Amino acid sequence: MIRLYSYWRSSSAWRVRLGLAWKRLTHELVLVNLARDGGEQNKPEFREKNPLAQVPVLEVTMGGQILRLTQSVAILEYLEERFPERPLFPRGFEDRARVRQLVEIVNSGTQPLQNLGLRRAFEAGRVDPLPFMQGAVIRGLDALESVARHTAERFLVRDGVTLADMYLIPQLYNARRFHVDLAPYATLLRVEGECNALGEFQSAHPNAQPDYEPDA
Repeated sequence: MIRLYSYWRSSSAWRVRLGLAWKRLTHELVLVNLARDGGEQNKPEFREKNPLAQVPVLEVTMGGQILRLTQSVAILEYLEERFPERPLFPRGFEDRARVRQLVEIVNSGTQPLQNLGLRRAFEAGRVDPLPFMQGAVIRGLDALESVARHTAERFLVRDGVTLADMYLIPQLYNARRFHVDLAPYATLLRVEGECNALGEFQSAHPNAQPDYEPDA
């Protein structure tokens, strides 16, 4: 049994939803509202699952034992190794390295500089977080576009969906939330169009989630 703790607008949880959809893995979705009543992720019962008080959390029950994983890269690499069908990485070692490079541009080079905790820290100091976050997102997208010009064909790395695409799509969504001009990123937008035409990407989109809040 696979259970995913998720929030509709969390880009990290979105990545894992994409991985589960791509692997066609049946799973239970447990909704964690990051905004309600100070954030359900901060409740003691959730902190027992993830002391960082973040989604996603993946629980896999096998033979009565529960494996609990946090952090989207760790979760998705586990899914890749445990369920190798419909792979998330290409075959060639150089292309696999490029996938990891693109993933980390988002995961470590951009995401931590735009997340909810940082925004609240800015706001607690009565500082508008938007200019800083816009700058972080633009730097990240500049780097993605620069690498993708050399690696992208139909998708970010050659002609097959990889983990890199699953990190790109939520990042572009966040860029729009932060009112970043995406016109300079022709390669990324073309790949986004290819991804968004696929059913797996449509089903994992925030608007398709049961906890989606259209006015949020």
